[in-house]
Amino acid sequence: MRILFLITILSIFLIANEIKPTLTIYTYDSFTSPWGPAPKIKQAFEKDNNCTLKFIGISSSIGALRKIQLEGKKTKADILLGLDTSIAEVAKDTNLFIEHTLNITNLNLPIKYEDNIFVPFDYSYFAFVYNENNLKNIPHSFEDLINMPKNFKIVIQDPRSSTAGLGLLLWIKSIYGENASNYWKQLSPYILTITKGWSESYGLFLKGEADMVLSYTTSPAYHIIEENLTNIKASSFKNGHYGKIEVAAILKSSKQKVLAKKFLSFMHTKTFADIIPTSNWVYPVTNISNELKNPFKNLYKPSHMILTNGKIVQQNRKDIINEWLNAIQK
Repeated sequence: MRILFLITILSIFLIANEIKPTLTIYTYDSFTSPWGPAPKIKQAFEKDNNCTLKFIGISSSIGALRKIQLEGKKTKADILLGLDTSIAEVAKDTNLFIEHTLNITNLNLPIKYEDNIFVPFDYSYFAFVYNENNLKNIPHSFEDLINMPKNFKIVIQDPRSSTAGLGLLLWIKSIYGENASNYWKQLSPYILTITKGWSESYGLFLKGEADMVLSYTTSPAYHIIEENLTNIKASSFKNGHYGKIEVAAILKSSKQKVLAKKFLSFMHTKTFADIIPTSNWVYPVTNISNELKNPFKNLYKPSHMILTNGKIVQQNRKDIINEWLNAIQK
């Protein structure tokens, strides 16, 4: 009888685990890293929804989108997380995503945001980050960058594979307009290398191989809170700062649409918002339980966000990228 009882219990356990749904999310690699948001988000969401949450990290969010496009209807992804508003309209053209039907009108964003497919979950501002122990003459504008000493070097990301890289193109384009190509020609000698994604470029910067790296105004918070270091700074630019609003959407091919929608709603809970600031090192789009830690609150925050309309980006992205390629290759 005891053996029969144990077999019954074991069978119930196995059946319960077999029917537990799995929600799969494609995103960028730093999000899924041990120090990123994914582990804590996974634990919290699984606890409340009796499911398995699986994150798949790709080198960049654009890379994740391309992976989904290649996989087509056979993709394992239920959600794509981590694109920003600059590339979201391009993603819509793939016709791979469904409408979310959520109310996103009351989010804490620097600008008004409306979209029926992509749901925001965090935001920040692009900035050039430096180590004040190594760099004393700090550039505070794009003009300053091209007037630095010849041995001054920056690391940036490729706009074809990185939303940060695309953000820099749009930032410069918003300031220089038709003269953007000429600016890139002047900036090109100062570029040490162009990496596929943010993680590689930030790693090079931390190794001391470049004076500045394209990152975010919120990046110094990691070093302040986790390492007790205050020497990593984001330069405030007189030109203003281009914004990054990260978004997520549900795949049409998902077999877990109800659970996927629950996850999109979960992104606007205090539980999720509490995780984001000190794991993804950006601002959440909803209120958190407690005030942000002082080092985070005291970071430089631009007074307004520069952001090009997504449809304009969609229409001109290829031309802007080609303009950039032609400028830096000459």
